[in-house]
Amino acid sequence: MTEKHAPVLLREVIDGLAIRPDGNYVDGTYGRGGHARSILAALGAEGRLIVMDRDPQAIADARNSLGSDRRVTIIHDDYANLQAQISKLDLLEKIDGILLDLGVSSPQLDNPERGFSFQHNGPLDMRMNPAAGQSAAAWLRQAEEAEIAKVLWEFGEERLSRRIARKIVSLRATDPIEDTATLADLIADIVPRPKNKRHPATRSFQAIRIHINQELSQLQHLLESVCGILRRGGRLLVISFHSLEDRVVKRFFKSNSTRRKLPRGLPLRDCELESVIPLKLIGKAIMAGSRELESNPRARSAVLRIAERAA
Repeated sequence: MTEKHAPVLLREVIDGLAIRPDGNYVDGTYGRGGHARSILAALGAEGRLIVMDRDPQAIADARNSLGSDRRVTIIHDDYANLQAQISKLDLLEKIDGILLDLGVSSPQLDNPERGFSFQHNGPLDMRMNPAAGQSAAAWLRQAEEAEIAKVLWEFGEERLSRRIARKIVSLRATDPIEDTATLADLIADIVPRPKNKRHPATRSFQAIRIHINQELSQLQHLLESVCGILRRGGRLLVISFHSLEDRVVKRFFKSNSTRRKLPRGLPLRDCELESVIPLKLIGKAIMAGSRELESNPRARSAVLRIAERAA
């Protein structure tokens, strides 16, 4: 494992999963398997690891690296469909731990053909699964100006979203935006370079990627199904890399780990006021320490949250 592709918060993930040697675990975002291999190393002969990813290249790596291990089940699918996949395996409410490492992986960013990055020019694709859904280029060819602006604002918090959307619609009338360099240059002409020297297109590329892959709705769907997947005492670990993802996770964890408040004076008995609390928070949000940041700068924005099924 190179430093470039090192899994973030690895020690914290393994500690947080509290792995039982004979337990059943899920890595819902295999990537290139850094977390998965460490989970597998902690399992005994009776343990089981289910790895999922919607990226076919990640699944090919999983089959090559782990396919011969009888403890491993490899599934090519979105983690939002985890409950259905676990049901097929007859493991509902028998899972001891689930890990999600959200966002785009280093191999995806590093491959210009995937279209996730403006560092090297390539086709404007951005799909986690290139065989499914609509590419970023196809979406930009037909989306209404208002829709483009909304995506850039809501998913990228880009304050110049309307100007960017207007320019995209104006340009595409004569020159369709088919590659990452064209889109990045268009945005750079509108957005001043930030003082932190981050590329002006960073927010917009993030927003378009989130929209194309429906990342926040996928996350919300998984969160809402997790208590039907985990056994009591089983844990969900989520690593987020930007505030939108982390906000979804934080709110879900909080709302499902506190008792619902009811207005005073309702004609209810004490036992009727008791409501089921499905989750228990395990510690506070975890960020990478200075030692990890020195060797793996990708970890600088990572936030790990852990919850346990309580009921």
